[in-house]
Amino acid sequence: MSQRPPLESGMRLTSVEFERRYELYPEIRRAELIEGVVYVSSPMRHELHGKPSLLVGAWLGAYIAQMEDTVDGGEGSTVRLDPDNNVQPDAFLRRPEGASRLTEDGYLAGPVELVVEVAASSVSADMGPKRNAYRRNGVLEYIVWQIYENKLDWFWLTPDGDYESLLPDDRGVIESRVFPGLRLLVPALLARDFAAVLAEQNASG
Repeated sequence: MSQRPPLESGMRLTSVEFERRYELYPEIRRAELIEGVVYVSSPMRHELHGKPSLLVGAWLGAYIAQMEDTVDGGEGSTVRLDPDNNVQPDAFLRRPEGASRLTEDGYLAGPVELVVEVAASSVSADMGPKRNAYRRNGVLEYIVWQIYENKLDWFWLTPDGDYESLLPDDRGVIESRVFPGLRLLVPALLARDFAAVLAEQNASG
């Protein structure tokens, strides 16, 4: 009986070979290729990842509902950014007519417009090589919720091709430059106050 080729963090693979090996390991819940390097995630803890991801998904889902199917989005979907980057954002928004496209085998290829990552143990990758991959491939807005630090960074892609921070207003609200009406009450998110986050978003609809 032939052995499966390994899929382990730190390996350098092409996107094609990464996907081939990933399909051989259905027991691996999440693995990504970032700048040509494999990252296999540890099991995700509820308070550090599951619950924050649910809040982010609810917020973006409320916005999608307001936009009446003119905006698409997802959680954990595989996005083939380029030959060295095969990622699974925690949450994202995309325009169906934008730079990303749905492939024949059901994946997304190319950059989506907005990505949210919930970063606990993955913060070094999310704020390092993954941030660089998103910037270089033209992801227009990138949000990182750093769980241990309990802080949120919202970057937007400038015309010069650099990421700059979007800052909150006096109430702690950040508004998207890419998706009109997408608003986040940052203090409520950091306090994990579902009701306040959704109330702020719904008030903009």
